[in-house]
Amino acid sequence: MTTDEATKSEGEVQAAALAECGEDITPAGDRGVLKVIKRPGSEDESPMIGDKVYVHYKGKLANGKKFDSSRDRNEPFVFSLGKGQVIKAWDIGVATMKKGEICYLLCKPDYAYGSAGSAPKIPSNATLLFEASRAGELTRGWAHSLLAVELLDFKGEDLFEDGGIIRRIKRKGEGYSNPNEGATVEIHLEGFYGGTRFDCKDVKFVVGEGEDHDIPIGIDKALEKMQRGEHCVLYLGPRYGFGEAGKPKFGILGNAELVYEVTLKSFEKAKESWEMDTKEKLEQAAIVKEKGTMYFKEGKYLQAVIQYGKIVSWLEMEYGLSEKESKASDSFLLAAFLNLAMCYLKLREYTKAVECCDKALGLDQDNEKGLYRRGEARLLMNEFELAKCDFQKVLEVNPQNKAAKSQISVCQKKTKEHNERDRRIYANMFAKFAERDAK
Repeated sequence: MTTDEATKSEGEVQAAALAECGEDITPAGDRGVLKVIKRPGSEDESPMIGDKVYVHYKGKLANGKKFDSSRDRNEPFVFSLGKGQVIKAWDIGVATMKKGEICYLLCKPDYAYGSAGSAPKIPSNATLLFEASRAGELTRGWAHSLLAVELLDFKGEDLFEDGGIIRRIKRKGEGYSNPNEGATVEIHLEGFYGGTRFDCKDVKFVVGEGEDHDIPIGIDKALEKMQRGEHCVLYLGPRYGFGEAGKPKFGILGNAELVYEVTLKSFEKAKESWEMDTKEKLEQAAIVKEKGTMYFKEGKYLQAVIQYGKIVSWLEMEYGLSEKESKASDSFLLAAFLNLAMCYLKLREYTKAVECCDKALGLDQDNEKGLYRRGEARLLMNEFELAKCDFQKVLEVNPQNKAAKSQISVCQKKTKEHNERDRRIYANMFAKFAERDAK
């Protein structure tokens, strides 16, 4: 018997053994994916839909021929579970695993690469085996070449890639539509702080205005990524929770991390900009401007940003207006940009504050507030000369502005300190160079 024939025979025996004792883990119960656990996991929890999972694997065809191995590359395979990024067998199999578990999977063509295969290594209608890549660690009676998958780690989906909102989906939603800002949603939620539940309710509200119902901004943001019927767990950092103020009503301290379970029961999307005429946009702009100002006064700056941002999205690209409409539109836009700049200053997002001031000054180049707030942002970004120029322009517009005069002095002081620090750094640097040259 040749080596190829021996390998083929061994592979067929392995596939038959797995088919005989493997557990059917397919939702349809059609034995499309069979699993045998070789080593149990170290934890009770399994990955959820959307989780980023890290696995090692080796893949073989049923005839015993290896077609891939992550260990050969010495690099774990990473994908988002349940998002269709991999073959069906991976999404089904890894969802049943625990961290640290090693298991064997036997996958029929319908759950692998089907009739198309994956040239050049995987032929059409191929049955796949996934086996352990560590020799000598297999269940007795199985050859060391049999495939397994090892779940190294998994973590929730970082919705905005800043670590502020981590989502883990317990039940996938339906359809492809999501709520937008201003959508009316019906949800069920449960909030947890320090392992204790502090809130549980069914509530109907407008996305972006959850704070009116004691719902933190992170829930509003997450809802825009959810589908109807979705049930998920959300881990909120302080920025997306109740912030520095906390929530005394619930006994939540400042800068607290929160956990919510949320089910999106139904929603009705708000009108998009292109669905509204100019009159409606101007009417709505007046309403959200007041709403934003209310949030700002309460120190709810992220909520205020949402409201002022609506004005920009509705009116910034509006054309063909009458003289009266154009004047009203510019007035709303100017107020929105100035207020957004102030919000971003409070949120310490100085680059965005400068951008909003630039927009406001594009509408009114001598606007005192726009110049002053841009100067504030630049000063906090250590752009002392640019900040000083802005404060000097403020004085050109209003020579009586005492705050601008004071800020110019601050800029001069900061510039002097910065220059002295640079001189000390360079002096030390050149002294070291001289000492080295002397040696």
